[in-house]
This record gives sequence, C-alpha cells and structure tokens, in this order.
Amino acid sequence: MDEWIKERFSLAWERVGEIVKETETEQPYLDFFQKTACFLMIALEPLKGQDMELSLEELQQHNDALYEDILPENYQNSYGNPDFAAKMLGEYGQAFSFLYAELRGSIVYAYEKKWWDLTVTLELFLEVYSSFCSEEIPSVKGLKEILRSYVNDYCQDMVEQRIREGIDPACDFARKIIMESNLEDLRYLYSYGDYISENELKSAEFLNSLPQKQIEEMAKTYTEGYRIGFITGRKDISKKKTVNIRYPLGFERMVKAAVQQFETMGLKPVIYRYATHAVNKKNQYRVGFTGTPANPQYEYDHRQDYALFLDGDFVQRKLRAMQNAYEKYKDLAFVHGGPACIETFGEAPFAPESKKAALCLTEGQQSLLVEMDNEAGQIINRYIRGDERSFTIIAYPVPEIGSNYPEIFREIVKINTLDYQLYERIQQTIIETLDTCKWTEVKGRAGNETDLMIRLHTLDDPEKQTNFENCVADVNIPVGEVFTSPVLKGTNGVLHVKKVYLNGLQFKDLKLTFEDGRVVDYSCRNFGKEEENRRYIEDNILFHHAGLPMGEFAIGTNTTAYVAAQKYDIADKLPILIAEKMGPHFAVGDTCYSWAEDTPVFNPDGREIIARDNEISSLRKSDISKAYYGCHTDITIPYEELGSIRAVGEGGKKTSIIEEGRFALPGTEELNKPFRC
Repeated sequence: MDEWIKERFSLAWERVGEIVKETETEQPYLDFFQKTACFLMIALEPLKGQDMELSLEELQQHNDALYEDILPENYQNSYGNPDFAAKMLGEYGQAFSFLYAELRGSIVYAYEKKWWDLTVTLELFLEVYSSFCSEEIPSVKGLKEILRSYVNDYCQDMVEQRIREGIDPACDFARKIIMESNLEDLRYLYSYGDYISENELKSAEFLNSLPQKQIEEMAKTYTEGYRIGFITGRKDISKKKTVNIRYPLGFERMVKAAVQQFETMGLKPVIYRYATHAVNKKNQYRVGFTGTPANPQYEYDHRQDYALFLDGDFVQRKLRAMQNAYEKYKDLAFVHGGPACIETFGEAPFAPESKKAALCLTEGQQSLLVEMDNEAGQIINRYIRGDERSFTIIAYPVPEIGSNYPEIFREIVKINTLDYQLYERIQQTIIETLDTCKWTEVKGRAGNETDLMIRLHTLDDPEKQTNFENCVADVNIPVGEVFTSPVLKGTNGVLHVKKVYLNGLQFKDLKLTFEDGRVVDYSCRNFGKEEENRRYIEDNILFHHAGLPMGEFAIGTNTTAYVAAQKYDIADKLPILIAEKMGPHFAVGDTCYSWAEDTPVFNPDGREIIARDNEISSLRKSDISKAYYGCHTDITIPYEELGSIRAVGEGGKKTSIIEEGRFALPGTEELNKPFRC
C-alpha cells in the first residue's frame, strides 16, 4: 500500500487500541466507545496473517466473536440495534447506530487487505471519539455533521472503487479463494471474513460429496443459460470479455467449474462482495458474493441508513462520481457482459420488526432517491448497454431448508434441467391462444380476491408477431413461463395474495389495486397499524414510486416445481425465480425489456415479440428520465389460490387456459400430470 496510507493506518490502529482502557469520556458514551474499540481490535486480527494455520474450530470461534454482537440472541443489547442505541444514548442513539454499522465493514476490509477503507473508517471512529472527549460534547446535529462530512469527503473514492470492482477482473480476491484453495478443506470458507453459518459449511460439505461430473453439469446448466441468453436475444457475446459471477458462499466447487467454462467462452470472471459502505448500499439487498446474513433484522434496521445524508448535494455528488468512474473505466465497462447469478433459498422465513429509532427516508428524500436511481440507471446504460448485455439466474436450496436437504437439492437439480423442448411446445400452444385475444382475465378462489382484466397489445401481423415470450431455460432458470408487457390503459382490478415472500420479506394478505395498469391503492396485514403496512409496501415493493405500473403479466407452467414445493412443504421458502413459474405472476415496475426495447426479440418459432413496451417505457423517446423506475418485483398467485385464467376475445368470448388451478386448454394436459403423481 502507499506509504502515506500505511502511516495513517498504523497511527489509527494504535490509537484505537488505547481507547479500550481510557475513561476520558463520560457515560453513557464511554460504553459505546470502549465496546466498539474492542470489536475493532478483534476485527483487525486477520491483518496479522496465519489464519489458515488455525484449526476449523479455532476459525469458527474467531468468526463467532466477530459477529456475536448482532446475532439474534444478543441483538437486544447491541448498538447495532437502533432501539437499544436510542435507549442507551438517547437522541444520539440513531447516529451512533449508523456509525456502528459503518464500522462493521472493517471486518471484511481486514480480510481483503483494503487499507484505505480501514484507514478512513478507523479515522471516522477516532474523530467522533475525540469530539466526545472535549469539555463540550457535540450536539446531535454536530455529530451527524461529522458523519455526513465523512460520506461526502469519500463519496468519489467509495463509488469509484465499487464500480471498478464490478467490471475489472483484476479485482480478484474471491477468484483466488475459489481457484487456489483446497475446497475439500472447509477452512477456506473463513478466508472471506463473512459470517459463516451451518448453511455455508454444510452446503460446501454436500457439494464435496457429489461427483465431479455432476458438478460440471450443474455449472454447465448455469453457464450455457448465460450463453444462450445472448443467442436468443440476438446479442453478440464475442464483444464481451467479462462476466459478473454472483454466488453464495459454500458453492465454490460449482463456481470453480463455472469459471473454467466461462473462460473457454472467452469470459473472465468479475466477482465482488456485496456493498459495505453506506454510500453504496441499497436497502437490505446484498448484490455480490455473500454468506447467510448473521441477522436479517440487523440488515433490515439499517436498510435506510442513507437517510442520514441523502440530500440534493449528495445526489449530485454521487452521480458525478459514477459518471467519472465509468468514464475512467469505460474500456472495461464496454466489454462487460452482465451478471450470472446463483441464488439460494430455504432459510427460515423472515418477518421484520419495525424499529422506531431506525433511520427512515422522509418524503422529500424518497423523491430524491427515485431521481438518483433513475439518473444512475441512465449512466450505467451508457457504458454497459442494455441492448448488448445479458444475464442468467439459477437457484439451489441451503441446508437450513430441513433434514431432507439432500433429497430437495436433487429435486431442484431435476427441476433446473427439465426438458425445455417439451415446455416450449406446450407454451407455444398457450401463446397461440392468447394471441387471438385482446384481454386476459385472472380470478382467484379459496379466499383469494384477485380479479384482473389485463389488456394485450394489438398484433398487426399475427403470422410474424406475438405478444408473449416463450421462456425456456436460458437466462431465467428453471423453464416454465410465458410472459408479456401489458398495455396499461384498460388494465384494471385487484391483485391479492394471501402470503408471499418478496426479496426475503414476508407479506400477509397483500393487495394491489390497479387502474389503467398503475397501482392506485395497496394494503397488507403484517403490522397492527395501516400506516406501517403501507410504509412497508412503499419501502419494499413500490420503492417510493407513485403509480408504479404493471410491467409484466406471465403464466407459470412449471407444475413439477409446484408439486415438489407441496411435497416438501417449502412453498414459503422458494425464491421468486422458481415461485414465479408456479402460477400466474405480475411484476410491478419496469418491463422485462427495460433499456432494450428497441432490440428485436424472437420466439423459437421465429415470430417477433412486439410487446416490449408500455406507455411508460415509451416515454424514453421524449424524456428518458420518466421511462424507467429501476425496479421489477414479481408477485405470484399459487395454483391453489387460482380460480381461472381466460383469454377474452371479440364479443367477450372466453377460452379457458386454467380452471380451478388446473390447465384446461387442449394441448396442455401434460402440465397436469405432476398433480397426479
């Protein structure tokens, strides 16, 4: 590292070590500073090296020490808990909890030897500590100004670093672990610095039990899906030199095989960790390689920590930083192909608790965030063009799903490799019927109050055009859906789901009301107060957009996945990637073709999918700032809650696609067979 950073870091590290024994600061602040200083000294231990000389048990003990403070059993008395911080520190609590969360990034900075990140976070801690050692401690406003100055001073560096990590294969911390470690020795998992739970350990152990041929076949399903995505999208993969691999810890054996397969395609892996600085975080979502969160409630409580500093000046500062960084690394950005994601499911369902002291965006900040996300999307698309990139996603269970984990894992492998040609033929039958009508009617049953009329685009030349994409196993694994972008005007009604998990969060009795294709009302029953329920939806589905449109309507056909979910009682644990194939689903937000609407897309039968736009995305031609929302959330009605799906033609004539949760259209009978097994 640079000499000046080395000197600054050494001074800061030494000073933090002294705070553990000092008593200059009065209570209740002294307790925070001493406990946090102790944590930081533990977090920095990996800098001493020799970790892999420790036993597995010793590594587990150190990992537990790093994360024990925020584990569910200890969280009630953690400064990471905003309510506890407020209880102990009064009106200062919110700011101190923010500081604590920012400092926890030092764990992974130590493992990755990110000296600059370590230095600036330690110096922030010392600056706050010093201000509370003065005769007159800072006001709450003064404390928040210190934190805001830190964010503003280092915004450019943090954003640039994050962007480079996303496109530069030379940032190879994770790749070295994957490709150079002995993956049979589970101690390698502790090289990341992430929290390592039984999920990571047992996943790695299970994958080690599989023959190499099966590992390579699993990887091939994933890498071929990525490659075929370019072909079906008529995009030139030969222009691309890198692929972003996102994966859960414990799956390194499969990822190693995938890296080798991608490299034979001429694609180098770009592998980065989820964001750790508040500047780069977005809600509680972890984008990048990750382990199981030590405590989902902690992640949820700090999902809007950027409320502390989000204002107009910051928005402009971050957008400038993004533009400068992409311009600096434009050669890397132009040859980046997009993400290839491995997701997991099976963790215990999480229903968050609302914390009064947690930072929360104001209405004004919500508008600023929407503006920033929109502008950020435009910047990214200028350098990593939507009409030239692709993606793929596949999902597997983790051991937490239950004692029959190996059996479920093998069932998911089967689901991920279903005969796509069979589904292609059946789905084409559904599409041909839907293409004869201008409306689709969807109704619920058994207490599900869904009642929707969805308007479809007009086909000028049915011989060459279609409304629905025949989705087989390429970018979106497993196989099993036909989807379209509805016409918004005339799309009306209520979407209701009794229970659904979206982005890891549970929603009870979720209802969205649409008028002309846009959400005009919404409710759920997670909390006792209607205000909290509406805020929960605004934060996690609508993302503070007024009148979010229906960007997608789809019919899932993967009854094999549905029956497996019922057999193993895992329907509430499945990711949307699989759940969306198990019934009709509706996405609120952008269409599936956002940023690439002008790129022709064709079904296997050669017909062009013309429903790539809606009235919102079409605004890109006059004012691109109004065309995109930067979100797309799928909500699925399970078959058991589905009354009917009917194609509505001229004069109101209806043709049944599904009745009482079973496929009723001639030519789709094969889809009902799994129900009878």
